[in-house]
Amino acid sequence: MGTAYVIGTFDTKGAELAWVAELMAADGADVRRVDVSTSGAACPGPDVTAAEVAACHPGGAEAVFTGERGSAVGAMAQALRAFLAGRDDVGGVLGLGGSGGTALVTPAMRDLPVGVPTLMVSTVASGDTAPYVGASDVAMLNAVTDVAGLNRISRRVLGNAAHMLAAAVTAPPPETGADLPAVGLTMFGVTTPLVTAVRERLGDDVDALVFHATGSGGPSMEKLVDSGLVDSVLDLTTTEVADLLVGGVMACGPDRLDAIARTAVPWVGSCGALDMVNFGARATVPERFAGRLFHEHNANVTLMRTTVDENREIGAWLAAKLNALTGPWRFLLPLGGVSALDAPGAAFHDPEADAALFAAIEAGVDSPDGVRRVAHHVNDPEFADAVLSAWQEVRR
Repeated sequence: MGTAYVIGTFDTKGAELAWVAELMAADGADVRRVDVSTSGAACPGPDVTAAEVAACHPGGAEAVFTGERGSAVGAMAQALRAFLAGRDDVGGVLGLGGSGGTALVTPAMRDLPVGVPTLMVSTVASGDTAPYVGASDVAMLNAVTDVAGLNRISRRVLGNAAHMLAAAVTAPPPETGADLPAVGLTMFGVTTPLVTAVRERLGDDVDALVFHATGSGGPSMEKLVDSGLVDSVLDLTTTEVADLLVGGVMACGPDRLDAIARTAVPWVGSCGALDMVNFGARATVPERFAGRLFHEHNANVTLMRTTVDENREIGAWLAAKLNALTGPWRFLLPLGGVSALDAPGAAFHDPEADAALFAAIEAGVDSPDGVRRVAHHVNDPEFADAVLSAWQEVRR
C-alpha cells in the first residue's frame, strides 16, 4: 500500500483538505497532505509545504512565487510534477480545486502511470474535461457547490471522494495479466469486425488492449507505449488523423505516432475509418462543410466523408510519420474499403478517394517495402489474416 497524497491550496481550502485527509486516514490510508498555494504565505496543516514543492521547480522557488497568479499557478504545476515524479511511494492522489486548482494539480496526475488511482474533485468537472484528463485515467468528480467551505452538500461530495480514493489505495491490486505480452489495438465501430477477428487470431497468449479511436484512444495507447507497458501495436484504426487534419471533434494531437518512433515498438498500421470525420449532432457541423456528404450515425454523432484532396493530405501526413519510425513496421492498405461505410452500396463508398489516400502513402514513404496492398475490405477475414501475418513479421 502506497501513500495517498491529498493536494490543494491550503491558503484557501485548508479546512476541506484537512477534512478529507482525516476521513482517508480513518479508512486506513497512509495520508500525506501537500500544499500548492502560490501566495507564498505559510499555511497550517500540510505535511509538505508550498515552499518545499516550489523548490522542485527547475528555477527554484523564486520562479513560482512571482506575485502574479497566472504565472505562479503554471510554475507551481511544473513544480508539483517534479515533486511527485521524485516520490517512490505514490499510492494515489486526491486533489480539490476550482478552475485554477484543477489546472495546477491535474498535470502531475497525468504524469503518473496508468493504474495509479487519481481523483480530482473540481468545479469544472461537469464541462469539457479533456484538457485535464488527456490520455490518462484521471477521474474527475463534480464538486456541485464551490470548494469553499464545508456544508451539507460539500461534506457528502468530498466524503465520497475521500472514501473512493482511500478504498482504491488500500485495496489489494487486482490480477492484471501482466505475465502476457501486451498488444495494443485501435478500433472504431466501423472497424469492429476487423479488430474482433484479429483478437480471435491472437488467441490467449497475449493481453489484447483495445483502444476506442475517439480522439483520446490513440494517445492513451501511446502513453502506455511510452511507459513500456505495450509490447507491440496493431494500429488498425487511424481515423483520429482525419479529424486532426480536417477539423473533426475526435482528433488526436499532432504528436500521434511519435511514441511509436521513440520506442521502436513493433507496429502494424492501417487506414481504418479514414473515410470519415466526426462531429456531434447535425446542427453542430461547421458551416464551412455545407454541401458535403454526411451520415448520421446517431442523434449525437454525424460523420462526414473525406474527399480526394483531404485523403491526399492524410496520406502525406501518415507517410511522413512512417518515415520517422525507428522500429519494425508494416502499413496495410485495404483496397476493398477502409470502413463498414466504405463498401459497395454503403454510404461512403468512394474508390477514387481511397485510391488518392493509398497513392499518397505509397508516394511519400522512404521504405515502400513496408507498405502493402491487400485486395480485401478492411473488415474481411482475409484482411485480418494479413494483419496477423504482418504482426508476426515485425515481432521477430
